[in-house]
Amino acid sequence: MYRRFLKRFFDLLLALFLFLILLLPLGIIALIVKLTSKGPILFIQERYGRNSIPFKLYKFRSMIDAAPEISNSNFSNIQNYITPFGMFIRKTSIDELPQLWNIIKGDMSFIGPRPLAITDDKVLRLRKINGADSVFPGISGLAQVNGRNNITDEEKALYDAKYAAKLSFHLDMLLIFETIVSVIGRKGVFNDNVFDSKKKG
Repeated sequence: MYRRFLKRFFDLLLALFLFLILLLPLGIIALIVKLTSKGPILFIQERYGRNSIPFKLYKFRSMIDAAPEISNSNFSNIQNYITPFGMFIRKTSIDELPQLWNIIKGDMSFIGPRPLAITDDKVLRLRKINGADSVFPGISGLAQVNGRNNITDEEKALYDAKYAAKLSFHLDMLLIFETIVSVIGRKGVFNDNVFDSKKKG
C-alpha cells in the first residue's frame, strides 16, 4: 500500500506545501545565483530515474558556466569550478531545492536512490542488475546518509538495492531524519579524495 500509493501521495502533498511556502526564498536564491556569476540560474541535466527512464533534473547552478559535466568524484580540483555562493548552497544542500518541481512532476521522490547522469554509467548498470532502479529516485537516500560522495560505486549500488528491497514508511522517516542530521553536519558533500589530492599537490 505504501510503496504503490501512499509514498507518492505523501511526496506530492509535502512537495506542493514546501514549494508554496518556499516560493519567496527560492526567488531570492535564484536572484543571487544570477547576480553572482555568469550563466543560467538552474543547472538542468538528464538523469535516469525509475526503470532507468531519463528525465530532466533541476538544481540551482553552483558551478561556473564553463565547468565540465563530469561526476564529482572525477574532479581533481572541484573548488576551482564552484562559485562562492555555489559553495554555500552546496554545503547546505540548498541547490537541491528546485527538485521539489521534479517531485511534483512525478520524476522523483523525497527518498530514493540518487538520480544519476550518464557519467555515472557504472552505478547505473549495477542498479539495473540489482533492481535498484525499480523505485523512484530521491533527493536523499540510503547511500547519501552512508557516505554520499565518499563511498565506492559498488557500495552506492548496494545501498540503492537494499533501499529498493526494504522500502517502507518507517525506513523513509528514518532516512529523512538522518538526512537532516547529515545536512546540518555537512557530511559527504564532496569526495574527501578531491581535497586530499589538492593538499598533497
